[in-house]
Formats: sequence, C-alpha cells, structure tokens
Amino acid sequence: MSLIKEKVLCSGGRKTASAVVNLTPSVKKSILINNKKAFHYFQKNKILLAKIFPIFQLVNPGINYKVEISVQGGGLSAQAQAIKLALAKAILEYNPQLKSSLKLGKFLTRDMRIKERRKYGLKKARKAIQYSKR
Repeated sequence: MSLIKEKVLCSGGRKTASAVVNLTPSVKKSILINNKKAFHYFQKNKILLAKIFPIFQLVNPGINYKVEISVQGGGLSAQAQAIKLALAKAILEYNPQLKSSLKLGKFLTRDMRIKERRKYGLKKARKAIQYSKR
C-alpha cells in the first residue's frame, strides 16, 4: 500500500528571501517561478539554475513533477538558495528514503547567515569614522 500525496507545500529561506514550493505529480515536467519559467526568471543565469536542478537527479527519473514556486525578498542568489531548500523539503515529503542522500548533498541545510545590523555611532555595521591622532 503506497501513499502518494496529491500536493506538497513546503517553504525555505535564505537571508531575507523566502520561497514556497507547491509540488504535484504530473504527466509533464514543468518548473514555474512566480509564473515564469525558471530559465527566464533567473535571467538565463546557468550558475543560479545549477543550484536548483541537481536535486532532480536524486529523484526517480520516471516520476515527473509540476513545480510551482512563489519566491520573494532578497536577491536572485538568495532566492535560488531558498528555492533549493524548499524543493528539497518537498521532495523529502514525497520520498522519505531520500533523506540520507539529500543530507549528504547538503540540500536540507539552511544557511543562517544574515546581514549584520547597523550600530549607532558607526557608518555601517562595523565601519567607523577615520581616527586622527593629530
């Protein structure tokens, strides 16, 4: 008895970017990010696309997914990393046996680094005015 879910909704984040992935099994494989094809959303940047697509190599090639992604905040690089995390979580919901390979590929690890806040008396987080001794 196999329990195949109809729809999986997962979220991921990086810096100020957050992504929500809606994953459904489909006859045809398609990836839409904010209602645009992934190739066009990332402005034909193959480096950003290379962050997302290796996840699909771990999945059973016989299964096609329709992936609808809603992403906001941050830059394109942070959005790509947020999508990668959300997509890995969604695939893990479908096939829990992939957990060890997803962890080994570091797809399930969230990068917690964010921009440091600005402190009073300084120009930026750590940049101070130039000190003059004389």
